[in-house]
Amino acid sequence: MRRTVSQADRQKWDDRHRLEGGTPRAPSSFVVSIAALLPMQGRALDVAGGTGRHALWLAQRRLEVTLADISEVALEIAQNQAASVGVPLRTLVVDFEADGLPNGPWDIIVCVDYLWRPLFEAFPQVLVPGGLLVVSQPTLTNLQRHGKPGPRFLLEDGELRGLVRGLEILRFEEGWMEEGRHVARVVARRGQGGRAP
Repeated sequence: MRRTVSQADRQKWDDRHRLEGGTPRAPSSFVVSIAALLPMQGRALDVAGGTGRHALWLAQRRLEVTLADISEVALEIAQNQAASVGVPLRTLVVDFEADGLPNGPWDIIVCVDYLWRPLFEAFPQVLVPGGLLVVSQPTLTNLQRHGKPGPRFLLEDGELRGLVRGLEILRFEEGWMEEGRHVARVVARRGQGGRAP
């Protein structure tokens, strides 16, 4: 199934980021909590990272970071924030549903609060041997307390573990998390062999 982002969707995200005005947001507590697992050098990709709360945090850890998102407004905000804290940041306008993942190889891929299931097949192909995938996404159970995001943007309960193929799962958790949402989270690593499975 392939659904390209419409111009209306793109405009919606541009308008939302423009309205929010680029107020810096802290990285998720989950990403911060796994800092010891993450590399301190190499290339990082922040998938659909919006205004760059994770990209900036990774860049401050001296990784070479590419922030990819559908919204040019979000990427401009992220560039301004990167300049204000003195870190380099590469930005890339991407419609993941049409274009797929940017070419790697990547030492780490972070995908928080964005779901497009076909990306899971591509993740192992663009990670370096030993590279890490970090995913955090709400599940359908989240609708018990929150109206958004809607069902199309939510994992089935128990689904995430099965989506991660060809990678070794280092950490997995699912449940009601500290921010009050029902979320599935995984940290997975590509094997050290020469080719992705």
